[in-house]
Amino acid sequence: MLAAGCATVSPPRPPTPVAPSAVTPPATTSLPASYRPVGFNTLPGWADDRVQDAWPAFRAGCTALVKPDSAMRAIFAPSCADADAVDPRDAAAIRAFFESHFSPYQVVAADGNTNGMVTGYYEPLLAGSRTKTARFTVPLYTAPDDLLTVDLTDVYPELKDKRLRGRIDGRKVVPYWTRAEIENGKAPVADKALVYVEDPIEAFFLEIQGSGRVKLADGSVMRVGYADQNGHPYRSIGRVLIDRGEITLDRASMQGIREWGLRHPDQLPALLDENPSYVFFREVAAPPPGSLEAAIDGPLGALGVPLLAGRTVAVDTRSIALGTPVFLATTFPLSTRPLQRLMLAQDTGGAIRGAVRVDFFWGFGADAGREAGRMRQDGRMWLLWPKNAGPPGIR
Repeated sequence: MLAAGCATVSPPRPPTPVAPSAVTPPATTSLPASYRPVGFNTLPGWADDRVQDAWPAFRAGCTALVKPDSAMRAIFAPSCADADAVDPRDAAAIRAFFESHFSPYQVVAADGNTNGMVTGYYEPLLAGSRTKTARFTVPLYTAPDDLLTVDLTDVYPELKDKRLRGRIDGRKVVPYWTRAEIENGKAPVADKALVYVEDPIEAFFLEIQGSGRVKLADGSVMRVGYADQNGHPYRSIGRVLIDRGEITLDRASMQGIREWGLRHPDQLPALLDENPSYVFFREVAAPPPGSLEAAIDGPLGALGVPLLAGRTVAVDTRSIALGTPVFLATTFPLSTRPLQRLMLAQDTGGAIRGAVRVDFFWGFGADAGREAGRMRQDGRMWLLWPKNAGPPGIR
């Protein structure tokens, strides 16, 4: 979910300001963020938001949060249990539930800034084939057998938020192959093609989104999701083109980069290789018919539950725990129209770094992709933390 790395649009516009309270309580410190307690009446647009629209995402999140192996079980189990008694058709009851079970805290960056950046992502639809054909030649690979995950956090806790991937070379663990090296045949992926698509730049953007759907020739649709990554940092190809003077900042969106690729097909492979990061995929089974997950009908996020369009965000988990409700105050893409909603933090992304930093999930298809590609707005956020858990902090 690295859409922010390639999509840049007009300069960010501030959301509707919040009227400060007469007395500002001290923030609860927990680097890299702090959390300042406030009242629900200070959240801009809280009273007007259709908070019931976020209810399916909250209920789906509870299924992951209350599992026996969940680190957040003790924190969220009481509120998730009480949610069973709430009528999902009763908007007033749902609002009362959040106000009675949660306390809002404004999220403050370590430097004291309460404003951050809001970008967007979506679930694309590609055409493809399970076998290579004259039309479909671009493979999406599953994770190769020689890709290692290196976990040293028991010895080096400071590596907790680092993705360490590698491979064995003799008696050493070395970095895994880069994108260019994988494309040039150095990685053992010849038999790892999950599906083939037509356009290399669409495959590249699918890696950025992290999940998507592939329509096959027989009319069926295959869902693919993130499986693993080669461990190399993401580099924005939009920024590469800007630095070269190939495109201007206002054209460095997904659409603008795609248009550049159509004009320069011979140069496109080298441009894509400027990003050493490479994402591997897996096929995602459809949820059971009639289930809550089927009704949400979104890709699986990092929490392991489907993402609800317009009501879920990707966050930096160093500051916001997965599964937590957050209230977001920003603006719609390319406008000053307020976008103020209760959201659920159910995903992460390699480009999502910072206390006040979110990626807004727009949903599935071309319309969602258009909004996601244009979104680069200023925003603020408030954590809704269970009252039974005490002040929020890094968990």
